[in-house]
Amino acid sequence: MPKMRTVDAAIAILAKEGATEAFGLPGAAINPFYSAMRAHGGIRHTLARHVEGASHMADGYSRAADGNIGICVGTSGPAGTDMITGLYAAWADSVPILCITGQAPVAKLHKEDFQAVDIESIAKPVTKMAMTVLEPAQVPGAFQKAFQLMRSGRPGPVLLDLPFDVQQAQIEFDIDAYEPLPVEKPRATRIQAEKALDLLTAAERPLIVAGGGIINANASSRLVELAELLNVPVVPTLMGWGAIPDSHRLMAGMVGLQTSHRYGNETMLASDFVIGIGNRWANRHTGSVEKYTAGRKFVHIDIEPTQIGRVFAPDLGITSDAGAALDVLLEVARERKATGRLPDYRAWVAECVRRKGRLQRKTHFTEAPIKPQRVYEEMNKAFGEDTTYVSTIGLSQIAGAQLLHVFGPRRWINAGQAGPLGWTAPAALGVVRGKPEQTVVALSGDYDFQFMIEELAVGAQFQLPYIHVVVNNSYLGLIRQSQRGFEMDYHVSLAFENVNSAGLSATAAGYGVDHVKVAEGLGCKAIRVEDPEDLAAAFDKARALMAEYKVPVIVEVILERVTNISMGTELDNVTEFEELAARGVDAPTAITALLD
Repeated sequence: MPKMRTVDAAIAILAKEGATEAFGLPGAAINPFYSAMRAHGGIRHTLARHVEGASHMADGYSRAADGNIGICVGTSGPAGTDMITGLYAAWADSVPILCITGQAPVAKLHKEDFQAVDIESIAKPVTKMAMTVLEPAQVPGAFQKAFQLMRSGRPGPVLLDLPFDVQQAQIEFDIDAYEPLPVEKPRATRIQAEKALDLLTAAERPLIVAGGGIINANASSRLVELAELLNVPVVPTLMGWGAIPDSHRLMAGMVGLQTSHRYGNETMLASDFVIGIGNRWANRHTGSVEKYTAGRKFVHIDIEPTQIGRVFAPDLGITSDAGAALDVLLEVARERKATGRLPDYRAWVAECVRRKGRLQRKTHFTEAPIKPQRVYEEMNKAFGEDTTYVSTIGLSQIAGAQLLHVFGPRRWINAGQAGPLGWTAPAALGVVRGKPEQTVVALSGDYDFQFMIEELAVGAQFQLPYIHVVVNNSYLGLIRQSQRGFEMDYHVSLAFENVNSAGLSATAAGYGVDHVKVAEGLGCKAIRVEDPEDLAAAFDKARALMAEYKVPVIVEVILERVTNISMGTELDNVTEFEELAARGVDAPTAITALLD
């Protein structure tokens, strides 16, 4: 049996498991692992500027394509604690990432050694497994178990902590004899599918709610096939957006208190049955359970059994991988269609389509400073159906989800449950690694953008080009809007007179941070836009700069200081702060032309 260091065995396992994209920062306690990476040569490593940034890059890479598992690597102590936000974001959204930390030698773990911390205990609540490997011979098995757990059931992150002496130890290991452990995923039965379709076909106005589990299962085409076979409208969740293209006649709009369409909410309230597949009934989607469930029956299909009934009790709960459930639902539905046992839902679908042509928000504003709605209208014009959007939290994300269009799975990549500020830029860099040569467009407010702005230098150093649209009102916009209920505007303004930025317009000079200078100082290209009529040209120029220089290109848009984006407390109580679209010219890029 070949003899080698544990870290050399670990690197060989990573390659055999197909995890060859790493993001991180070397340091004393993890240097043996880095030496193994260097010797092997088959793991590509991107040097981040902050370990939290590295964890978000790994997250973005995992989300970018089916089967990807991003790796985040860091030294001991604060590197591990820096990863916790990234682990939380991945855990909350069912994303597999592997975090690997160095650690003090085993004999010093209880001696308060420099940068020694019990990262296993800290990480356990936000991982599927967190383990400090104390015995060298356990290293191969720990990595083997990590990959099985990341891929089995509800996907999620794992952290492996490797003491310095464990990394250096010699073990007997033969990579040719190593085999990945089988991935375990529950599968719906024929009887469960029949009962689910019995409930659906007994309804007059059914809907399918498509969650992120469908995208995780690489089952979007099967979802669309089932929807077309049954002729039933589909409501994607924010994490499931793109599972059915926005342009599809059965795409009924998103539902919720914030990231929703007016027609989506109206359709949900008009329905009498919902089958949720791979979703978790998040509160920003449902509003109050009482309002959401009143007058309709529910089937809930999810890969994680403890999700069934977590928010409310469905009429039927099925534990299954979304793809496996769609397979058996399709089998039963095909048989019923062949024998004429499926209802005719053409009138219900036509009703949903009419709503899409009637209930639109206005986007064509001409004011300066620019209204955010106009930014998304111009983005719809500028970026094609193959664009992948990356965003995390704030009014920018909420308005983007209301007004942008997504045409396929993994083309809206969003930190949904955790929503950590600063996630967008590093995650976008990871997405670029996972989608080389494809168009990636990130969307941030100014505060999200400032949180991890140093990671732009990573994009410049490693030539990871993407366009980053920064809508800048120099406010914590979402928090300012929520403070309206407390009748205050307290510590949410980021504006100040920037005495060091000569040449700014009178408006921009009072917005504080000069994002263009900062971005350029980090090796990127940047454009500032203050007139809505200049947006189209700015996006064209951004594409040209990205192609020429192969670096991130920032398009900063100076917005009006105060804008309130549509949101509310219930599906039937969403406040529309701006005038609504009355004619087609009011919403020229709406997915369905407005019925004048």
